[in-house]
Amino acid sequence: MAEKRDIEINSRADTMDLMNPEIRPWPVTPPPTAEWVMENTYAKRKAEDFGKWSEDNLRFEYAFAKPEALQGKRFLCAGIWRLGNKFCTALLAEAGAEVINIEPPGGDPLRKLTPFGREEYMLEDKMTGEKCGLDFLHEMRGQKSVTLNLETEEGQAIFKALAAHCDAVIDEMPPGYMDNLGIGYRDLSELYPSLIYCNIAVRGTWGPYKDKLSKFGQWTLEPFGGCANAFVHNTGFPQDQLPRKSGGSPTRSGVWFADYVAGEQAANTILAAMYWRDELGGTGQFCEVTGAESQLDILDFDIGWYGFNGSIKARTGGWDPNLNQYAWNPCRDGYMMIGGQTDRLWYRIGMCIERDMPQFGRLIHEDPILKEMGARNALEMLTKTYTMTARWLRNINRIEAEEKLMEYEIAAGPLLFIDEVAEFPHFKYRPWVATIDTDHYGTILYSVPPNNYQMRTPHRVKSMGRPTGFDTYEILQKYAGVGQTKVNELKGKGVI
Repeated sequence: MAEKRDIEINSRADTMDLMNPEIRPWPVTPPPTAEWVMENTYAKRKAEDFGKWSEDNLRFEYAFAKPEALQGKRFLCAGIWRLGNKFCTALLAEAGAEVINIEPPGGDPLRKLTPFGREEYMLEDKMTGEKCGLDFLHEMRGQKSVTLNLETEEGQAIFKALAAHCDAVIDEMPPGYMDNLGIGYRDLSELYPSLIYCNIAVRGTWGPYKDKLSKFGQWTLEPFGGCANAFVHNTGFPQDQLPRKSGGSPTRSGVWFADYVAGEQAANTILAAMYWRDELGGTGQFCEVTGAESQLDILDFDIGWYGFNGSIKARTGGWDPNLNQYAWNPCRDGYMMIGGQTDRLWYRIGMCIERDMPQFGRLIHEDPILKEMGARNALEMLTKTYTMTARWLRNINRIEAEEKLMEYEIAAGPLLFIDEVAEFPHFKYRPWVATIDTDHYGTILYSVPPNNYQMRTPHRVKSMGRPTGFDTYEILQKYAGVGQTKVNELKGKGVI
């Protein structure tokens, strides 16, 4: 019995070691060299000159020596428990703007967000020991952290002083919260007529459902935005009954999708308002973006169906009701995406699979419906062909499937796990992921902004999220005219 207990204890100890692994260096394998890419990629394509020209002008390493489109612009952001405002201002910061992000004393509660509540999945500030979740640090990239109690008179006065130096304010507090404190658009615009003010809401600051959330629900955007616009209903497993009845279950996105869509739309809205003000002789203005409506904007396919004949699009999982063979199916080591959106591709898929499974060819010959592009999209036809495709894929791995499909010039590719994405040669070479060294949290792996690849004014990440209130002293002294002694006094009073 003692020996058994020793084995159990050692096993638990090994498990604990696995739960606190050393962060491994990245990349595990080096990216391809420029010489290899030239010889094996560009030289094999007719567009060799264009590929080389694009790389010479857009490489990641060249971005930091180029100018920034929003250099000299400044934004003030207030919002807790949400990522929409942070994603919005991160996009602006990547374009060169200075962003002042206001957090309450003690920090945004999202700093403590960590998978399963496990602190070992958080990063610890080397200087203060404060722990912070990885999500928060990644979405606070390029932004300065200032702590300020907006519910105090001194905090409101400081916020107004900071707004005087900013092009726009981004507000993701509940509807009317900032306005009730006297620091919303109506008050600020009287002081600064050129100020642009953008509110990011769940369902909006006006209308019958603006307050139809619980006290605490008003502070969150996900998943209420996605539930309110049919995105969650549309996403999930196929149903075996009518759309309103029981059947396949809906599911939300694995990430806070409504937040991110709203954040990007807010950044776009702000830039358009700035152009109208600065280039077309306009003034400042109030703008509103909601997570529910931003996500609804990309559900136009569902809206079109309902407007056409009142039908409600049912969940189809990974299957596309417009196309037969346009989904992923399981392989021996994961999943493979295959696209057969044209007759040419459809028959090439058939020829490829038929080489190993003659049954696929017989299926096409025996069922004339499968020969017509529109007809083969019916559920019965989808079931027939996907069943056969899955039988073929289950005996081979992703790289084998890709090689076979590429021989027939078929649109196909493997579904990559995130570790494979980080080590994928193409992503490392461009790169789509990179590391950044921070004074507080060490080396962090992050996703490179998609706007990095611009010829003249590429976006770039210059810093990740900072510790709570790290920039408070600097910003208050620089823009609010608050001296060191006063800053200390405000800190003692809980204003910062």
